[in-house]
Amino acid sequence: MLVDSHCHLDFPDLASNLDELLAGMRDNDVSHALCVSVNLEDFPRVLALAETHSNLFASVGVHPDYENLTEPQAAQLASLADHPRIIAIGETGLDYFRLTGDLEWQRERFRQHIRAARRCGKPLIIHTREAAEDTLRIMAEEGADSVGGVMHCFTESWEVAQQAMEMNFYISFSGIVTFKKADALRDVVKKIKLERMLIETDSPYLAPVPHRGKINQPAFVRYVAEEIAVLRGITVNEVAAATTGNFFNLFKAA
Repeated sequence: MLVDSHCHLDFPDLASNLDELLAGMRDNDVSHALCVSVNLEDFPRVLALAETHSNLFASVGVHPDYENLTEPQAAQLASLADHPRIIAIGETGLDYFRLTGDLEWQRERFRQHIRAARRCGKPLIIHTREAAEDTLRIMAEEGADSVGGVMHCFTESWEVAQQAMEMNFYISFSGIVTFKKADALRDVVKKIKLERMLIETDSPYLAPVPHRGKINQPAFVRYVAEEIAVLRGITVNEVAAATTGNFFNLFKAA
């Protein structure tokens, strides 16, 4: 069985078609999925999915791209995470690609999420884009290694992956590994030990080949697993067994 470790089933492109998406998961041996929060306004929708469906889990957090919000505080996030269906804090992190200017607010938001994770003892889901140096620095300064987590939708270098893994983080690969120009990322896939690897869709985004350009969905995590199997010269079942085991070990999901 496979697990999609990061998706956004509450987003309109997917929420309106939930029954079909869940059926697609069953048809493709995707047993579970983690529905990831991106802001607190929509968090109740994310939690409702996990409360309604036994094979869906949820996180709580505010994505670094969301500006001009009331900034979440560690105590607030930890309190919201005090629920058996909430298994992670995030998605959080830094993104210097979409936003420019003084981004100290983004760095402070990231720190609050790490403090929340330490307070409630749940792992982090970290997003980083063109901000690897600051992301790793803040992780180290705030003691993120004490809770660990996952570097989601990883697109960074092998050196960044190594530093993250040294801080007790897993590396998660998305449909980007199937993209034509992703040779550098495929090299990282070949180097990382299976016991530190997760797979995801980040749906509705980043649909893998052969569905690139379409709306992504959790069932398509199979294509990520298949690409990794080819790259590493192993079977899809081996990828599935390792990444599914890693998911449940990291998130203590039940």
